[in-house]
Amino acid sequence: MRLLIVDDHPLFRVGLKAMLERQGFKVVGEAENGREAVEKALALNIDAVLLDIKMPDMDGIEAARELRRRGFEGHIVMLTTFTEPALQVEAAKAGANAFLSKEASPLEVAEVLQALKDGRMRRFEPPPLPDLTARELEVLKLLAEGLSSKQIAMRLDLSPETVRDYTKKLYLKLDAHGRIEALENARRLGLI
Repeated sequence: MRLLIVDDHPLFRVGLKAMLERQGFKVVGEAENGREAVEKALALNIDAVLLDIKMPDMDGIEAARELRRRGFEGHIVMLTTFTEPALQVEAAKAGANAFLSKEASPLEVAEVLQALKDGRMRRFEPPPLPDLTARELEVLKLLAEGLSSKQIAMRLDLSPETVRDYTKKLYLKLDAHGRIEALENARRLGLI
């Protein structure tokens, strides 16, 4: 399996390349940003690209989207320290086949690549996000800014009772018993 490694940290690329080659994979190229990744992935005959998410010039999700838009049919594996469910959803929408944490073991990375190669894995399913309405998201963001229900009501031209109703719905959807827990869960999910 011919691979392209894309990460803005050269030391990480070197270590990942050595690990993958010990597992029997062939790394045929490296890139340090998403724009370079798109060009190299389309120019080289590769089977899979391993993309970091947070990179200069073009991030990994944008690069995945651009690769699919330009007809890349190989596998796209996101390999990142940012594992929030909202990012996983965006990666899946962009066409990623797999999503791994950089904390994954070399064996886990090799197993995912082998599963993709063998056709045992087509696409990953990101964890579900709570189904929040646009208004609930507005209220959530204002809660995160530290505004009180009364202040949110004034900002959104709603009654304080309506804001409290939205807040109760948010707590339920975020599986929280109060504001702090709701905000912690929302951050963990990548909603704020």
